[in-house]
Amino acid sequence: MMHTDNIPYLDFIAPGILAQSVLFVAIFYGINVIWERDLGIVQKFLVSPTPRSALVLGKGFSAGIRTLSQLVVVYGLSMLLGVKLNWSPLALVNVLAIVILAATLFSTFSLVIACIVKTRERFMGVGQVLTMPLFFASNAIYPTTIMPAWLKVISHLNPLTYVVDALRTSMLAGSASSFGLGMDYAVILLTTTVMVFIGSRLYPQLGV
Repeated sequence: MMHTDNIPYLDFIAPGILAQSVLFVAIFYGINVIWERDLGIVQKFLVSPTPRSALVLGKGFSAGIRTLSQLVVVYGLSMLLGVKLNWSPLALVNVLAIVILAATLFSTFSLVIACIVKTRERFMGVGQVLTMPLFFASNAIYPTTIMPAWLKVISHLNPLTYVVDALRTSMLAGSASSFGLGMDYAVILLTTTVMVFIGSRLYPQLGV
């Protein structure tokens, strides 16, 4: 029997499904950047005085706003299935913030990939290769405590693990964080900052 800290498994995977939905939407956001390049929109952005980091962060944040529909759908299904959700205002604000930050992180990562591969066909291939390992090497559908040692190391390096942990802590009633909510936010914010920095260096090359 899978050990989920006395949380019903349906409740346990609900935050993982939300994280999966956010990941799958955000990771393919970079293809929009390739379309913009083909239409000449990127070149117009690049001649503006706007800092490149602001352009990258803005695109990531817009993806975060778009994923809020996934939040509504997952919460609605969770209610229908009887998942014990935490309805405190602070918990809801935390879930909202985590979803937007996670989508910003993975969409910015997607933009970095788009800047490297530069074609839609290659981007789709790379995106599909990366999404499933990110998902399965996290704590979305099973706890890290039952993982073999080598997979546990990979999971702890995977930012999606901290996204799921933060969502599970805030989304479920009576759920405790495995890493600490502060650590979850720190990893998400630090990884996003790194992705924005890399993206701001690579984004001008997309217009070449």
